[in-house]
Amino acid sequence: MAMSDAHKAALAQGRRESRAIKGYLTAIAGRKPGRPPSPERLRQKIDDLGVRINGENDPLKTLELRQSRIDAEAQLEHLEAHDDIEALEASFVEFAASYSDRKGISYAAWREQGVAAAVLKQAGIGRGS
Repeated sequence: MAMSDAHKAALAQGRRESRAIKGYLTAIAGRKPGRPPSPERLRQKIDDLGVRINGENDPLKTLELRQSRIDAEAQLEHLEAHDDIEALEASFVEFAASYSDRKGISYAAWREQGVAAAVLKQAGIGRGS
């Protein structure tokens, strides 16, 4: 039995929504609450840690500084891999309400997943959802 054009369109819409939602959730997965650091700030931190490592005489402190530098480099890499967060967020905002309705996703579930309240508000998803 062949699918109707309406059914094909609904499936395509569902795939678009899922891609948009997954892309945004993946991008925010590694973020900590609060304002994320800028790539420039992270590069400066990495440089500063390099200087501190070279000037440090205590091997334990050097080890801790090296780990801090490695962590900052990983954070920068993650940030640069998802540097188009605004576009991902815009797609999320466009599709999140219909996706929520279709899948039965509540405001609380989005918040627990790490989606900011302001983003949910833009998407038209309120606390009563």
